Amino acid sequence: MALVAATATASVSHAPVRYPPGAKAADTAVPLMGWNSWNLFGCNVNEHDVEAEADALVSSGLAARGYRTVTVDDCWFDPRRAPDGSLRADPQRFPHGMAALGRFLHARGLRFGIYESPNARTCAQFAGTYRGSTGSLGHETQDARTFASWGVDFLKYDWCATDSDPQRQVNAFARMRDALRATGRSIVYAINPNSDVAGAVPGPTVDWSPLANQVRTTNDVIPAWRTRLGRLGDQGIGEALEQAPAPTTPGVASDMDMLVVGFIGVSPAEARTQVAMWSMFGSPLIATNDITRMSTGISKLLGDPLLIAIDQDPSAPARRVGQAWVRRLSDGRLAVAFVDDSPRPVRLGATPSALGWTGPAPTVAGAWGSAAQTGVTWVGAELAPHDTAVFILS
Repeated sequence: MALVAATATASVSHAPVRYPPGAKAADTAVPLMGWNSWNLFGCNVNEHDVEAEADALVSSGLAARGYRTVTVDDCWFDPRRAPDGSLRADPQRFPHGMAALGRFLHARGLRFGIYESPNARTCAQFAGTYRGSTGSLGHETQDARTFASWGVDFLKYDWCATDSDPQRQVNAFARMRDALRATGRSIVYAINPNSDVAGAVPGPTVDWSPLANQVRTTNDVIPAWRTRLGRLGDQGIGEALEQAPAPTTPGVASDMDMLVVGFIGVSPAEARTQVAMWSMFGSPLIATNDITRMSTGISKLLGDPLLIAIDQDPSAPARRVGQAWVRRLSDGRLAVAFVDDSPRPVRLGATPSALGWTGPAPTVAGAWGSAAQTGVTWVGAELAPHDTAVFILS
């Protein structure tokens, strides 16, 4: 049983926490890519809409690009458990049940994701916007077996409490980790220690990676550029990431929250910035927009092959080098991003050597369909406000 010291920010510090033994929940490739119901449907989610979004993932080509995990977020359940204590789907909104939804997704080559909380109430129940008290507290083994029987492939496990004692959080997340493993089914496990926590969130202060496949390291992200009421806009992401510790368990992804591209309040430039930065840090790419009515621009952005390749690379997250974010990929290439976080156009760039490139002048390819150029001696671009340019040096 390892004793691991927490990493503290300037405003938060915790005593060391003790991790229950055991590796992460499932030996499954991360970061995941897919779609989540919450930002679009909230507690009005139903099986018809989820199935429509799943079909659109396939027909749009995004599933073929990797967006294959379809997650039904909070409020999918009956507010009351069955007489035997088991979870069950809301009978009006999911009349055919969750196992049937899982079969629907699997028949299309997709994966089935579902939502729960380690406390007595889920986040919607905690906020009073959904009835009941059907969190997994005290039902971890039963719920894990239920999820496995339904064919669930991914569990989003949301803290949903103001108490942020790290040892209680660690113990709660570990109970579900162990319950999922005991089912014998490989279920990717994502935890969020930040939801509903009062004050500074604990995500950036502790290395949670021994507990799960994906760990939320930021507060919730909103469809806006500037941070409001503690929720991050795109402009606050870089600062938040610089505070977060890198996972120490191999194969664990730092989750920067779901994408908000395609929503009112996010300009095309800001959408490019979000997907680019998520990719540079190897965060899960989880779309939440309406795939059935998605614009061509958003479809191309989400499916950009260069950004997906950067995101899925098993290398360390980006680090700041001068004005750039630089990520050295596993094959030796350099991924570079320049972000204009100012309200005016700006020219940003650097020589390859200043970015960490060694050897002859590289070939440089850009995101969003830019043609590759050989023998490049300066890497950069003229950027509009809030926009981002991404390059790979090889």
